[in-house]
Amino acid sequence: MTCFLRSVTAALLICSATATLADAPEIVSVSAERSGMGWRIDVTIRHNDTGWDHYADGWEILDANGKRLGLRKLMHPHVDEQPFTRSLRSVMVPDGTEVIYIRARCSTDGWHGDQVAVPLSH
Repeated sequence: MTCFLRSVTAALLICSATATLADAPEIVSVSAERSGMGWRIDVTIRHNDTGWDHYADGWEILDANGKRLGLRKLMHPHVDEQPFTRSLRSVMVPDGTEVIYIRARCSTDGWHGDQVAVPLSH
């Protein structure tokens, strides 16, 4: 019986971990374009927004050292607009930066650990 309980417990842990991962915002695409002195960053996100209680509420731009270069807050759920694209303009990226990283967050689970690397063409 103990072996059976361990198997059930392991299966439940795997299922709950999978459910948590399924709710993480997914970065579908990113484009970065030089615009004047800064950059325009367009990020497309897919997330199973359920309403005000659980929705993708932002994304950020990081350098290779994890320093935040920009933050785009998402002020409302996008239940009927999936995936959706939002932009951030006039992002100041230090000279010589070849790659930036984007990560997304949701209102209940916080920042998602996966980052998307975006090469910059100067």
